[in-house]
Amino acid sequence: MTTEDIIIHIFCKVDDRMPNMKKHSQAKLYPSELVTIGILFALKGGYFRAFYRWLKRDYEALFAGLPDRTRLQRALNAHREWLELLLAEATLFTVIDTYPIELLFPIREGRSAQQLGKKGRDKGRWSIGVKLCWLLNKYRRVVAWDWDTMNTHDQHFQPVAETVSETSIVFADYGFRCKEGIPANMKVCKKGTWNERMFVETALSMVTIVCDLKRLRHRLHDYIATHLACVSAMFNVLLDVFHDLYPDADPMQMSIAEFSL
Repeated sequence: MTTEDIIIHIFCKVDDRMPNMKKHSQAKLYPSELVTIGILFALKGGYFRAFYRWLKRDYEALFAGLPDRTRLQRALNAHREWLELLLAEATLFTVIDTYPIELLFPIREGRSAQQLGKKGRDKGRWSIGVKLCWLLNKYRRVVAWDWDTMNTHDQHFQPVAETVSETSIVFADYGFRCKEGIPANMKVCKKGTWNERMFVETALSMVTIVCDLKRLRHRLHDYIATHLACVSAMFNVLLDVFHDLYPDADPMQMSIAEFSL
């Protein structure tokens, strides 16, 4: 697939999920176009400035009119809730896990009073950053998500599981244990048991390779939150596009590498 084909497929899928969204009279982009751009940024990764240069140079003709870079970034922040429309419904069984993301090298800790990330361990080494929590359903789609600083323990993401307390049983690892107890719908699995839940590790490894998500270049709270919202929506949309292109594939199969930018 060419990059233009990928953009068109993503836009069509987003537009189908946002049928009644009206364009503001002073806006250049329709809501589905703005969300598509956010998903493309999450897919390409890197700095937003470089992403904007690439988009404006090569694919501006696909959109109704690109605003200035800073205005576009503010618009993504202002309408972050639109990305929630692309989250999936919970199934009877869901899986929860966390994913550390680096913002700074440890040697730069404390150089700025505005530093947002906190020091934590990632695969045996110290890092300064944030932690993303995903809740996936049995079809590997993101149902809910949250984030906090990297030094946050997994047990503090229990409210993510509680959002589906009426509809789903949530499988988790021992990191989600808490002496005060766990949500009634959460099942903490011993190592080596219920290995079906490991697909969440596969999903997170995909966004590591395809989206370069292991490191974010943002420094402010709102921009980090918007980027992570875009990544969660992107993962669902790309899986839907994949299964539209390959209808005979196993419904549980995950593949987003062919959409890499």
